[in-house]
Amino acid sequence: MNLSRFVSRLRMAEEISKKTASVADSSSAAATAAATNAARSRWKILWPNSLRWIPTSTDYIIAAEKRLLSILKTPYVQEQVNIGSGPPGSKIRWFRSTSNESRYINTVTFDAKEGSPTLVMVHGYGASQGFFFRNFDALASRFRVIAIDQLGWGGSSRPDFTCKSTEETEAWFIDSLEEWRKAQNLSNFILLGHSFGGYVAAKYALKHPEHVQHLVLVGSAGFSAEADASERLTKFRATWKGALLNHLWESNFTPQKLIRGLGPWGPGLVNRYTTARFGAHSEGTVLTEEEAKLLTDYVYHTLAAKASGELCLKYIFSFGAFARKPLLQSASEWKVPTTFIYGMNDWMNYQGAVEARKYMKVPCEIIRVPQGGHFVFIDNPSGFHSAVLYACRKFISQDSSHDQQLPDGLRLV
Repeated sequence: MNLSRFVSRLRMAEEISKKTASVADSSSAAATAAATNAARSRWKILWPNSLRWIPTSTDYIIAAEKRLLSILKTPYVQEQVNIGSGPPGSKIRWFRSTSNESRYINTVTFDAKEGSPTLVMVHGYGASQGFFFRNFDALASRFRVIAIDQLGWGGSSRPDFTCKSTEETEAWFIDSLEEWRKAQNLSNFILLGHSFGGYVAAKYALKHPEHVQHLVLVGSAGFSAEADASERLTKFRATWKGALLNHLWESNFTPQKLIRGLGPWGPGLVNRYTTARFGAHSEGTVLTEEEAKLLTDYVYHTLAAKASGELCLKYIFSFGAFARKPLLQSASEWKVPTTFIYGMNDWMNYQGAVEARKYMKVPCEIIRVPQGGHFVFIDNPSGFHSAVLYACRKFISQDSSHDQQLPDGLRLV
């Protein structure tokens, strides 16, 4: 009996000891947490906001995109479209990736009237589909608008970029766009591409003309070859500054790497760019304060995220933005009617389109929009919309006869 009491008291002592230890551990954990929070508070005091790194990821990009598009009136659906791990029958997985995980194309689709023609919009280098934020409402009134982030850009998947040639790099964008089209079950659509996106759109239409009703190339890159370099650029390349910049280009040093490398100062640099380019140095209507703030936030996150599609630069273009495989060389093979749109002050020379038209065997128009630079769709949205509607006049319902006439201010070349 005395033994039973002894054992019972022993167990009771063990329970009390465990509870005491638990309380002690909790107190210790609380003390540690308090010390950590205090240290963080002191760090925040000593390390101002301007010197803190700003995190980014695909989730941050999508959130920034949502904030930017919140100023629109037209309802839309955002989705990540699965394009698989690589082109069917190919051993290349976007490209040479060791992973077989599926990849996704960030896509926004706007509500439209039944029977409206489909307009697919492809952004340029260093941009994402949100750059068209000033155009979605107006265009969605006449089209079923679908805008995408190309593979390796914006809110789309960002696989390791391991392409080693111009051919592989073109395939990265063309084949991923085709897999996206298949997943969306699209056909007979109007394809609009801006700048580098125009180059991709044109190359896509050359390979898959059966799916494209009309091609709209806005300030398209890729028509000029290195042999077209001006005497001024040739002389600059011969200087030490030109040689250094050419070396950085061939080393695949991109503007995005600069943004990442600046860390806490990256957002400030982006803000100075957007404020200057679309404000003080705008070719047309400047951004409102709200637009500038939302666009800056969006642009920063798209540029600072993992490097992927941006690394295409040196394989597609040589220093000076001259195409390594110029579109001019394939102009005679064009099978899709095309409209070129350029801002009057676009640094991308429209003469490349003029030269290409000489060899094209399909209908081709060249439209220049006043008060617009390379981002004519931001500089002069209304002029850009008029140009797109005129370019696609045979596909949209004709509410009035003026749709057949070139709108005031636009110029046909």
